[in-house]
Amino acid sequence: MAGGRRVRSGGAAALCLLLSLTGCAGRTAADSAKGEVQHLLDLRSAALLRHDAQAYGATGASTEYTRLRALPLASWAYRITTLRRTAAGATADADLTYKVAGYDRAPVDTRRTLTLARTASGTWYVSADRPADKSGQQLWDQGTVTAVPGAHSLVLGTGQPAAELRGYARMADEAVPAVSKEWGTDWTRRVVVLVPKSLTGMAGLLGSPAANYRGIAAVTTGEAGGAGQTPADRVVVNPDAYAVLGAMGKQVVLTHETTHVATRAHTTAATPLWLSEGYADWIGYLGTDRTPAQAAPELARAVGAGQVPAALPTDKDFGFTSDPTELARAYESGWLACRMIAEQWGAARLAAFYRAVGTHTTRPGAVETALRRVLGLTPDAFTTRWQKYVRAQLG
Repeated sequence: MAGGRRVRSGGAAALCLLLSLTGCAGRTAADSAKGEVQHLLDLRSAALLRHDAQAYGATGASTEYTRLRALPLASWAYRITTLRRTAAGATADADLTYKVAGYDRAPVDTRRTLTLARTASGTWYVSADRPADKSGQQLWDQGTVTAVPGAHSLVLGTGQPAAELRGYARMADEAVPAVSKEWGTDWTRRVVVLVPKSLTGMAGLLGSPAANYRGIAAVTTGEAGGAGQTPADRVVVNPDAYAVLGAMGKQVVLTHETTHVATRAHTTAATPLWLSEGYADWIGYLGTDRTPAQAAPELARAVGAGQVPAALPTDKDFGFTSDPTELARAYESGWLACRMIAEQWGAARLAAFYRAVGTHTTRPGAVETALRRVLGLTPDAFTTRWQKYVRAQLG
């Protein structure tokens, strides 16, 4: 029995030794490598924030530093989620968070994949940093970033001359006070505009096929933020579509998108797109000389043919892959609904209605409750009044 115990003890010792040389040691080595790489990325981030090119270069490839150095950063940090050892070194999946100084209340959060190698002495260094699979590009992935600050805006571009970017800044600077005048001042009153080189660049930033945005001059995307936070919005321009617009059209586009930035904190899953897009168009067109027929040509054609919409557009009607004519009618219908509220109840009541809908977290009952409390109407009565307004304006 004693001998048996010794045999089992020896077997356990041998097993423990075997594990220490394989699995146990492998886990320890992996943990150690992950910690070393995290420390490397912390050093890299700190060097970027203090504009120390030499220290940044000591951590690996300097391409990103050259492309990023014009971006005014308040914070920049990586958090490794997965580290995989390879024959050449390692590959790390990481969450990157960063904030643009003076503009972002909440950080941008994006996933990155980093390729790492080791020097002859065993020190880790970064050899590549790219978007993770299914993640959109960041502007610096497309080239060196040029930054043009305005009074209320920051325009960031790649492949665009500074003079062109200054034109965007002037219009964004006009958009911000125009939006605040109608919506109020409970937002940052600053906007960040991204101008890639082409439609392809826009699609890369949004992580979607270029065909989805052909003919779309700009979109606004909230890149980060949780409950109770205003996301780090970006107005992303399609320079190909934007370039064919006249001066007024360009201003309407940037004012529209700036409205989305302003209203983001009050836009929830309960907010229908006819309201969020219609309100943005309503502010966008204020102060222009466009008549309803000029601003809503597709809907005017439908009304002229006796086809007054039976209902306000659904969210599906606003899909970028929808038929262009139907998409235009959806935007025009939402705009006229908001225009009607502003004319018949006042601009302040329109903003109050928008906020009231956004206090709900889900769609059911949100619009109905806000209509009753703010405008004193049922959904059916509102739709009937809107149809009458459409006929009067476009008939």
